[in-house]
Amino acid sequence: MTATTAHGATASDEPEPSARRSGRRSPRSGFGLIGPRHGRHSVSVDQLAALALPIGDDGVVIGVDAEGRPAVLGLNRPTAYDVVLIGGLWTAQVLALRAAATGARVAVETGRPQAWAQMLHAMGGGQNGLAVHEVGRVPPQGASAGTPVLVVRDCGMRPPRGRVASGPWQAVLTLLPYLSPVAPRLVRQARLVGVQRISPDEAAELGRALTLSQGDVDALPTLADGFTLWCGDRDRQYVMTQPTDAEIGLLGTPRRMD
Repeated sequence: MTATTAHGATASDEPEPSARRSGRRSPRSGFGLIGPRHGRHSVSVDQLAALALPIGDDGVVIGVDAEGRPAVLGLNRPTAYDVVLIGGLWTAQVLALRAAATGARVAVETGRPQAWAQMLHAMGGGQNGLAVHEVGRVPPQGASAGTPVLVVRDCGMRPPRGRVASGPWQAVLTLLPYLSPVAPRLVRQARLVGVQRISPDEAAELGRALTLSQGDVDALPTLADGFTLWCGDRDRQYVMTQPTDAEIGLLGTPRRMD
């Protein structure tokens, strides 16, 4: 008895004699069709150097670096990750939007909920990955690999110690508008520090805390809106955050002051 495949060929539903003897199923016995054949794709050794694959770290695209390449911030990690941003609300909100777009849940702890109201409304009133809480009222988030969480602490110059700390799959971003007496402690604890335009005195103080070069210290007071110097353990990278049309419609153009 024969059956007609999708390609019009006939295949027997009885195993071939050799297949019956060995106990193996014939590849043409109805348990899988032989697909179309394609020519092999190959390049010479001399051509290998010309290949380039757009593969980078998994995370949130926060802008472009000095060479115009995407700058990616990996917020969703299996270990605790604390980020401090000394800068404007606009940048923190863009990061929150983009984190939510990657599938993370965003919990905002803020003393100015009205500043987040428009963004909350645009994202469905808390039903689509963003929730706004009063200072000290962030409940446990239940973060996991399948549902990572970003906690944004927008609590002014002297944020109190948070009830919800960073942990596996739960990153915490603390926004500071300027340096304050609690800034050194937060900077020491952070895995990553972002710095936007600050005064020369603040730049000198932060330069000592982060071991910045004199060139970086001199550049910080002159940074344009939308530019951030991101400082990791040994890495220093200037990033320009370029908003999308949708982000401009919701949050406006980049700005350091709120």
